Amino acid sequence: MTETTLDAPARPKHATWFRAIAIAEAVSWTGLLIGMLFKYVLSDNEIGVKVFGPIHGTIFIGYVITVALVRKPLRWTWPTTLLALAASIPPLFTWFFELWAQRTGRLGR
Repeated sequence: MTETTLDAPARPKHATWFRAIAIAEAVSWTGLLIGMLFKYVLSDNEIGVKVFGPIHGTIFIGYVITVALVRKPLRWTWPTTLLALAASIPPLFTWFFELWAQRTGRLGR
């Protein structure tokens, strides 16, 4: 078998996993932001932050690990990898990165 044949089945699996964790990270950011809105602006209720804080933290760590694991099978360059990691900092940017990566063929075709 050639290298292309071996890599071909792995790419969709890695791309699917990356998409799922990137979207989950953006959703958890949204939950945390809503929790912060209630805690600091609308009321003094911090239940949203207590719930979504740990969830977001766990998914954030999972996203960083996922980027490290999928970069080689998806053949990402270091600039693409660093962009994926940087996207984890601002709210919802992992979702924007995922859309960009899909449109530019960085998640396979």
